[in-house]
Amino acid sequence: MTIDRFVMAFAGAMILASVALAYAVSPYWLILTAFVGLNMFQAAFTGFCPLAMILKRLGVAPGAAF
Repeated sequence: MTIDRFVMAFAGAMILASVALAYAVSPYWLILTAFVGLNMFQAAFTGFCPLAMILKRLGVAPGAAF
């Protein structure tokens, strides 16, 4: 799996988890959904993604940009 696909999968998993937690525990978990969405939005324009940097250091194969 490439870095790009891993980042997208991780973001999707975080959004689904936070929505489930918001439903089951507290609506404040939607803040996590907003954070993930804003991070994805800014990464599209700046190219800065903390998770991608961490994965690169861990040796995950780089991939083509979306």
